[in-house]
Amino acid sequence: MQNMKKTIVTIPTYNEKENIRILINSILKLKIGGLEILVIDDNSPDKTYKIVENISKKNKKVHLLLRTEKRGRGYAGKAGFIWALNHKADYIIEMDADLSHNPKYIPQFLEKIKRADVVLGSRLTQGGRDARENIGRRAITKLANMYIRLVLGLNIRDCNSGYRCFTRQALTKIQPEKIISRGPQIVQEVLFKARLKNLKIIEIPITFKERQIGNSKLNITQLWKSYIAILKLRVMHFLGRI
Repeated sequence: MQNMKKTIVTIPTYNEKENIRILINSILKLKIGGLEILVIDDNSPDKTYKIVENISKKNKKVHLLLRTEKRGRGYAGKAGFIWALNHKADYIIEMDADLSHNPKYIPQFLEKIKRADVVLGSRLTQGGRDARENIGRRAITKLANMYIRLVLGLNIRDCNSGYRCFTRQALTKIQPEKIISRGPQIVQEVLFKARLKNLKIIEIPITFKERQIGNSKLNITQLWKSYIAILKLRVMHFLGRI
């Protein structure tokens, strides 16, 4: 009998106290063998980490990585990847904590990853859907994807999706310890490095929902910083620094 594969779901959080318990319970209800959850919290003022800490005391499948320095989506994502590899994960799933990513797709990720290096949950591939009511945000997403595909040469429809699954071997090749992104552009940096390593990336359709509780962390300033950071990635690759 083969050993059960170990899956670690990494969830970066900042002020998600209204959502995190719902998300954790939804994932655990899937009853997937060998699956564990890691919440990487950036010392949230709303004490999100306290909720996770209490859950972890009762359920050994739930872990908390509390970060108090160098806060940011990029730093948190990097720390989560490294933790998962150090804890012998065979598959690593990354998802957002705001309930925009439905856990029901996790079994599909784990099925498709058997034939790929990276599986991406896509709202823009055939069968996918962006269910946000804000037409402006949907338009920005499409324009941003055009820009990212052009600059980074990615043959991916949803370059902004932070809902994805990696094999251990793929994430090791991407070398998370060398990730340079501080903010949300970590999503594109990881995909860019996957392309540079000739990893097989496939997209599966998902429905992406607007958060129902709490405030979005993305604003216009962060958006522009991300666009500049994506261009910087291309320049750094041209200079041989990544």
